[in-house]
Amino acid sequence: MDKLHYFADSISLLSLPEKFTYPFHYTPHPLCVAAAAEVGRYLEAKGEWQAELQKGKMFGVLIVRTGEGKVGYLAAFSGILAGKNQHAYFVPPVYDVQDPDGFFRIEEERISEINNRIEELQADVRYKDCKQRLADEMVLAGQVLDEIRERMKAAKEKRDRLRSAVTLVDPEQLIRESQFQKAELKRQKQYWKDHLASMQAEIEVYETEIERLKEERKTRSATLQQWLFKQFRMLNARGEERDLCDLFTDTVQKTPPAGAGECAAPKLLQYAYRNGWQPLAMAEFWWGDSPKNEIRRHGYYYPACKGKCGPILKHMLQGLHVEENPLEADVHRDTELEIVYEDEWLSVVNKPAGMLSVPGKSDVDSVYGRVRRMYPEATGPMIVHRLDMATSGLILIAKTKKVHQNLQAQFKNRTVCKRYVAWLDGIVKEKEGRIELPLRPDPEDRPRQVVDAVHGKPAVTDYTVLHYHLGRTFISFIPKTGRTHQLRVHSAHLLGLNAPIVGDELYGKKANRLYLHAEYLGFVHPVSGGYVEIEKESGFDELL
Repeated sequence: MDKLHYFADSISLLSLPEKFTYPFHYTPHPLCVAAAAEVGRYLEAKGEWQAELQKGKMFGVLIVRTGEGKVGYLAAFSGILAGKNQHAYFVPPVYDVQDPDGFFRIEEERISEINNRIEELQADVRYKDCKQRLADEMVLAGQVLDEIRERMKAAKEKRDRLRSAVTLVDPEQLIRESQFQKAELKRQKQYWKDHLASMQAEIEVYETEIERLKEERKTRSATLQQWLFKQFRMLNARGEERDLCDLFTDTVQKTPPAGAGECAAPKLLQYAYRNGWQPLAMAEFWWGDSPKNEIRRHGYYYPACKGKCGPILKHMLQGLHVEENPLEADVHRDTELEIVYEDEWLSVVNKPAGMLSVPGKSDVDSVYGRVRRMYPEATGPMIVHRLDMATSGLILIAKTKKVHQNLQAQFKNRTVCKRYVAWLDGIVKEKEGRIELPLRPDPEDRPRQVVDAVHGKPAVTDYTVLHYHLGRTFISFIPKTGRTHQLRVHSAHLLGLNAPIVGDELYGKKANRLYLHAEYLGFVHPVSGGYVEIEKESGFDELL
């Protein structure tokens, strides 16, 4: 089988994983790292692909065990590579949309023919001439009728003067003149109405056909898309099969997004199941330059996207012994929550990395849960602001609803001073500066954020380099806005500092933790009116 590859170097010293990879939050298994290295060498040898590969693409590897007990790996790419979705080294697509004799290609050609016919009609000289003549005639009609109205107005003013004059005048003659002019205006209006209607009828012959073709195109495209989704019949380890339409029924969007089922991870699992091989571990990695909006780094491993792959992999992993979701591990259930400052109206706690600020979907302890138990008499929401689960540091707690409202207003008005420190994976040469990169959520891969100059919300961060150590930068951040993942994206993005925070598995490389800490808060006390400053050092020097 040319799709199943055995390792060129010995893997005898590498133990097999006890559980299959949890694809949305993982550290790549050493076997996956070895397989990815071999795929990388294969890609480097494909000279004719280099220009395309440089633009960036996601690849994946799957470690499998055959029925004979042999261990090897499969490789896949997301989407299309070098204009094709079939290549000897990589597993095939779940469904081949490029099959020239397949229904999809045939129907796609029919839709393309409709597009061509629409373009032909829209470019037809007679159609364009009719539209231009109609536009010209409408202008002329307006001018003619305006001139008649102006003459009628002048005539009426003259009749009014004659009626008020001392000289004798025949009132009946004036009435007949007025009636004649009104009738003439009416005749002209009807003439132009009929004339323009006949011209519009010529145009409508074209436009009716164009609209009919557009509606046919819309119907055929929607039908074809639904048909295509049903061809992606995804297997799981139990041998159960479900199509994409079925898998996305219970999601918020209800229908699969474009490109669903064409990512590397579903391709790999589908091919393994089809051949009766046992999946052992999986990883996906980026090759090439980063896209403009997203943050991807050459050779880095990334979790599977939740928008396209979430519902698919949830089904495909059934029947495998999968690692637990580390985000649902209650690692801080017995960790004492440090109180850094407290009075009768508020407190400031030091949240450890890995603890939620507020409760999530699972029954994992959170700062909110802790302070609610610590201050049972407190009123209001208590949590004034949040930190990412992976971020450590200071969180402000209000013990009354009125204090909470006051502090939230300070955050909204951006009068609260927040300072973070972080270790960055790389050297930031400019000792200080400001980053302004607008951000928005990635709807297909939440909670990941992307830089978007058009639809993103303003995000501003000031920074100061503190010192360097072994190719890393210790840095201080003062965010001027409070966007989700603002400091993480501003650090990692090419147009930002181009140096991800150490341990950032979404935008950089996973480590034992995310080295980002909220070390300082400055705010006006809601009751005393005095300025309060709280600081808690990160302790990173001991951990890194």
